[in-house]
Amino acid sequence: MAGVGDSGVTAFLVLNCIRNNRCIETWLYSAPRNSPEGRIVCSPSQERSCYPEIGLRIEESASIAIGFMHSDSEQINKKLSVLSIAYPFAPVRSDTAGGAEQVLRLLDEGLVRLGHESTVLACSGSRIVGNLIDFPRTNDLIECDTRNKTYRLVRDLVRDVLRERNLDLIHLHGIDFMEYLPDTDIPVLITLHLPVSWYDANAFKQIQERVYFNCVSRHQEETAQFIPNLLPFVENGVPIQDCTFPVPEEYVVVLGRICPEKGIHLALDAARQAGTSLILAGKLFDYETHHEYYLREVLPRLDGNRYQYVGSLGLEEKNALLGSAKCLLAPSLAPETSSLVTMEAYACGTPVVAFPSGALSDLVEHGKTGFLVNSVSEMAQAIARTNTINRKCCRDLAEKKFSANRMVADYVRRYRHMLVN
Repeated sequence: MAGVGDSGVTAFLVLNCIRNNRCIETWLYSAPRNSPEGRIVCSPSQERSCYPEIGLRIEESASIAIGFMHSDSEQINKKLSVLSIAYPFAPVRSDTAGGAEQVLRLLDEGLVRLGHESTVLACSGSRIVGNLIDFPRTNDLIECDTRNKTYRLVRDLVRDVLRERNLDLIHLHGIDFMEYLPDTDIPVLITLHLPVSWYDANAFKQIQERVYFNCVSRHQEETAQFIPNLLPFVENGVPIQDCTFPVPEEYVVVLGRICPEKGIHLALDAARQAGTSLILAGKLFDYETHHEYYLREVLPRLDGNRYQYVGSLGLEEKNALLGSAKCLLAPSLAPETSSLVTMEAYACGTPVVAFPSGALSDLVEHGKTGFLVNSVSEMAQAIARTNTINRKCCRDLAEKKFSANRMVADYVRRYRHMLVN
């Protein structure tokens, strides 16, 4: 709830934080009369840390409201024109393993559904609902020469789009964003989909005033406080309505990129110890280290029967596989920033057994939606215990927190926040 007052010099926004139909805190937000920028100036205890996630989102929502006080109705209701730039080496479509590509795909669909103009710059093979500007996808191993050739092409295409289209905002999703970050007065949002330590440290230096960053989880955001122009995180989401909720069968599943940091060989070892069949699905990208890992650690553990690799799957096939699984195994060795496959598993009512790597420690509610484990042997033991998990609790959590519609709405609010500021 909010009420707006005008002191003649400063605009005030009074926000009541409601939880369980009860006002738990009241915040007073102020901004100069002719500026959308402001700050929280008073709360009952003067301690924002009591509800840090609430405080951050209130501050953003309040600045939008203050900005709208100085805007006309046309600006408030304006349909947005957004250019999204994908990671250049992976297509944006439902069977791509990368989380960044899935988030971009859902954003594109959501923007079009809400009546906004969505333009996506991505490699060939991408399937989107809005306007696609594509370029040839490399079929070679992604080495230095291939990268540099692709980056030149993307920079040229971005320059052409900026010249030809009337854009409101640019949204970048790739780890290599600095290679094609345009020099423009248009606001730019860069979503950090991967662990902050994986980015080139120089990418966060000498950032332009109208370039902003956001993370995708609380855990990731805690590691990114040194980044300039960092906005509150936007949690990822998945299309809950597309996920099936069938009777589980006696196999476990691993779903994701085939690479060393995903710990797929550990999941195979755990399934063998538990005496349970395992189905592995996901993309093997054209990186030399990924191919070496598959040949050395994964292939020798497969038998084509009880332990099999089925390649990349389309959306319906993936949901059917997840929904019928006894559980999802997520033995990641990387500090995960999020986990779309965990959210998809919950949407199918499937519990998750995971290492507490990064955001997985927040996503898995131990004993309620799955189990957090610290070794192969603990993972094997937890597989046998997943029949104690109420699968409806998993589905309920997905509906409450991890909807793609919620994510799209959060990003639209983020875009408007950037524009009024």
